[in-house]
Amino acid sequence: MPRLTRLTPDTAVGASRDLLAELVSRHGEVGDMVSTMAHSPAVLGGYLQLSRAMGRAKLDRGISERISIAIQTRQGCRLCLDAHVDAARRTGVDEGEIERARTGTSEDPGIAAIIALALQVYREPTSITDAQVIALREHGYSDRAIADVVGVVALNILTGAFNLLAGLTPESGADA
Repeated sequence: MPRLTRLTPDTAVGASRDLLAELVSRHGEVGDMVSTMAHSPAVLGGYLQLSRAMGRAKLDRGISERISIAIQTRQGCRLCLDAHVDAARRTGVDEGEIERARTGTSEDPGIAAIIALALQVYREPTSITDAQVIALREHGYSDRAIADVVGVVALNILTGAFNLLAGLTPESGADA
Protein backbone atom coordinates (compact mmCIF):
# COMPACT_ATOMS: atom_id res chain seq x y z
CA MET A 1 0.00 0.00 0.00
CA PRO A 2 1.37 3.44 -0.91
CA ARG A 3 2.70 5.50 2.00
CA LEU A 4 2.29 8.83 0.21
CA THR A 5 -0.78 9.97 -1.69
CA ARG A 6 -1.01 10.80 -5.36
CA LEU A 7 -1.54 14.44 -6.17
CA THR A 8 -3.35 15.92 -9.14
CA PRO A 9 -3.21 19.43 -10.59
CA ASP A 10 -6.28 20.14 -8.42
CA THR A 11 -4.77 18.86 -5.15
CA ALA A 12 -1.15 19.96 -5.63
CA VAL A 13 -0.03 23.45 -4.71
CA GLY A 14 2.45 25.97 -6.07
CA ALA A 15 5.18 24.76 -8.41
CA SER A 16 3.99 21.15 -8.14
CA ARG A 17 0.53 22.12 -9.39
CA ASP A 18 2.11 23.90 -12.36
CA LEU A 19 4.40 20.98 -13.19
CA LEU A 20 1.58 18.43 -12.93
CA ALA A 21 -0.80 20.59 -14.96
CA GLU A 22 1.80 20.92 -17.72
CA LEU A 23 2.51 17.18 -17.73
CA VAL A 24 -1.19 16.28 -17.79
CA SER A 25 -1.86 18.73 -20.62
CA ARG A 26 0.99 17.22 -22.68
CA HIS A 27 0.49 13.54 -21.86
CA GLY A 28 -3.13 13.22 -20.73
CA GLU A 29 -2.13 11.60 -17.45
CA VAL A 30 0.85 10.98 -15.23
CA GLY A 31 1.87 7.84 -13.40
CA ASP A 32 1.81 7.21 -9.70
CA MET A 33 5.49 7.96 -9.20
CA VAL A 34 5.30 11.40 -10.83
CA SER A 35 2.02 12.33 -9.14
CA THR A 36 3.43 11.24 -5.78
CA MET A 37 6.72 13.06 -6.34
CA ALA A 38 4.64 16.24 -6.62
CA HIS A 39 4.66 16.45 -2.82
CA SER A 40 8.14 17.93 -3.34
CA PRO A 41 8.44 20.34 -6.27
CA ALA A 42 12.23 20.10 -5.87
CA VAL A 43 12.22 16.30 -6.26
CA LEU A 44 9.69 16.33 -9.10
CA GLY A 45 11.48 19.12 -10.96
CA GLY A 46 14.86 17.48 -10.45
CA TYR A 47 13.55 14.12 -11.64
CA LEU A 48 11.99 15.67 -14.76
CA GLN A 49 15.16 17.59 -15.62
CA LEU A 50 17.47 14.62 -15.09
CA SER A 51 15.13 12.31 -16.99
CA ARG A 52 15.00 14.70 -19.95
CA ALA A 53 18.76 15.18 -19.88
CA MET A 54 19.42 11.44 -19.82
CA GLY A 55 17.18 11.10 -22.87
CA ARG A 56 20.06 12.80 -24.71
CA ALA A 57 22.71 10.40 -23.38
CA LYS A 58 25.13 8.84 -25.85
CA LEU A 59 24.99 5.49 -24.10
CA ASP A 60 23.13 2.86 -26.13
CA ARG A 61 19.59 2.38 -24.78
CA GLY A 62 19.97 -1.40 -24.47
CA ILE A 63 23.12 -0.91 -22.42
CA SER A 64 21.48 1.77 -20.30
CA GLU A 65 18.57 -0.58 -19.56
CA ARG A 66 20.99 -3.37 -18.55
CA ILE A 67 22.71 -0.95 -16.19
CA SER A 68 19.31 -0.01 -14.74
CA ILE A 69 18.45 -3.69 -14.26
CA ALA A 70 21.74 -4.27 -12.42
CA ILE A 71 21.19 -1.24 -10.17
CA GLN A 72 17.53 -1.95 -9.41
CA THR A 73 18.25 -5.60 -8.65
CA ARG A 74 20.55 -4.37 -5.90
CA GLN A 75 18.45 -1.41 -4.78
CA GLY A 76 15.34 -3.55 -4.49
CA CYS A 77 12.74 -1.44 -6.29
CA ARG A 78 10.59 -4.06 -8.02
CA LEU A 79 8.56 -1.35 -9.72
CA CYS A 80 11.67 0.09 -11.40
CA LEU A 81 13.14 -3.34 -12.09
CA ASP A 82 9.99 -4.49 -13.87
CA ALA A 83 9.89 -1.27 -15.92
CA HIS A 84 13.54 -1.62 -16.98
CA VAL A 85 13.18 -5.31 -17.84
CA ASP A 86 10.21 -4.41 -20.07
CA ALA A 87 12.16 -1.55 -21.66
CA ALA A 88 15.16 -3.82 -22.26
CA ARG A 89 12.93 -6.32 -24.04
CA ARG A 90 11.49 -3.53 -26.21
CA THR A 91 15.02 -2.53 -27.24
CA GLY A 92 15.77 -6.11 -28.28
CA VAL A 93 17.79 -7.30 -25.29
CA ASP A 94 17.29 -11.07 -25.05
CA GLU A 95 16.29 -12.95 -21.89
CA GLY A 96 19.78 -14.33 -21.34
CA GLU A 97 21.26 -10.83 -21.31
CA ILE A 98 18.49 -9.61 -19.00
CA GLU A 99 19.36 -12.39 -16.56
CA ARG A 100 23.07 -11.60 -16.83
CA ALA A 101 22.30 -7.92 -16.18
CA ARG A 102 20.51 -8.94 -12.97
CA THR A 103 23.78 -10.51 -11.84
CA GLY A 104 25.77 -7.46 -12.95
CA THR A 105 27.39 -8.74 -16.11
CA SER A 106 26.96 -9.44 -19.83
CA GLU A 107 28.20 -11.97 -22.35
CA ASP A 108 29.75 -9.04 -24.24
CA PRO A 109 32.98 -8.01 -22.47
CA GLY A 110 32.47 -4.31 -23.27
CA ILE A 111 28.95 -4.28 -21.87
CA ALA A 112 30.09 -6.29 -18.85
CA ALA A 113 32.79 -3.67 -18.23
CA ILE A 114 30.39 -0.73 -18.35
CA ILE A 115 27.87 -2.51 -16.10
CA ALA A 116 30.71 -3.18 -13.65
CA LEU A 117 31.59 0.52 -13.73
CA ALA A 118 27.96 1.46 -13.05
CA LEU A 119 27.82 -0.87 -10.07
CA GLN A 120 30.99 0.71 -8.71
CA VAL A 121 29.49 4.18 -9.17
CA TYR A 122 26.47 2.90 -7.23
CA ARG A 123 28.37 1.11 -4.42
CA GLU A 124 31.87 2.47 -4.15
CA PRO A 125 32.95 5.15 -6.61
CA THR A 126 36.28 5.59 -4.82
CA SER A 127 37.31 2.15 -6.10
CA ILE A 128 37.19 3.15 -9.80
CA THR A 129 40.62 2.95 -11.42
CA ASP A 130 42.33 4.64 -14.34
CA ALA A 131 42.76 1.20 -15.89
CA GLN A 132 38.99 0.65 -15.92
CA VAL A 133 38.38 3.90 -17.76
CA ILE A 134 41.15 3.10 -20.24
CA ALA A 135 39.63 -0.36 -20.79
CA LEU A 136 36.21 1.20 -21.46
CA ARG A 137 37.77 3.46 -24.09
CA GLU A 138 39.41 0.38 -25.63
CA HIS A 139 35.92 -1.17 -25.84
CA GLY A 140 34.88 1.86 -27.88
CA TYR A 141 33.14 3.98 -25.25
CA SER A 142 33.62 7.73 -25.53
CA ASP A 143 34.27 9.89 -22.50
CA ARG A 144 30.72 11.18 -22.89
CA ALA A 145 29.24 7.67 -22.77
CA ILE A 146 31.40 6.85 -19.74
CA ALA A 147 30.23 10.04 -18.00
CA ASP A 148 26.60 9.19 -18.90
CA VAL A 149 26.90 6.14 -16.64
CA VAL A 150 26.82 8.44 -13.61
CA GLY A 151 23.56 9.97 -14.84
CA VAL A 152 21.96 6.56 -15.42
CA VAL A 153 22.96 5.47 -11.93
CA ALA A 154 21.77 8.73 -10.35
CA LEU A 155 18.39 8.50 -12.08
CA ASN A 156 17.98 4.92 -10.86
CA ILE A 157 18.92 5.83 -7.30
CA LEU A 158 16.40 8.69 -7.34
CA THR A 159 13.47 6.74 -8.79
CA GLY A 160 14.13 3.54 -6.88
CA ALA A 161 14.64 5.23 -3.53
CA PHE A 162 11.59 7.41 -4.05
CA ASN A 163 9.35 4.47 -4.96
CA LEU A 164 10.60 2.48 -1.97
CA LEU A 165 9.98 5.42 0.39
CA ALA A 166 6.54 6.12 -1.09
CA GLY A 167 5.55 2.44 -0.98
CA LEU A 168 4.94 2.26 -4.73
CA THR A 169 5.03 -1.31 -5.99
CA PRO A 170 3.84 -3.22 -9.05
CA GLU A 171 0.87 -4.32 -6.93
CA SER A 172 -0.09 -0.72 -6.15
CA GLY A 173 -0.66 -0.11 -9.86
CA ALA A 174 2.17 2.41 -10.03
CA ASP A 175 4.58 2.97 -12.88
CA ALA A 176 8.20 4.04 -12.83
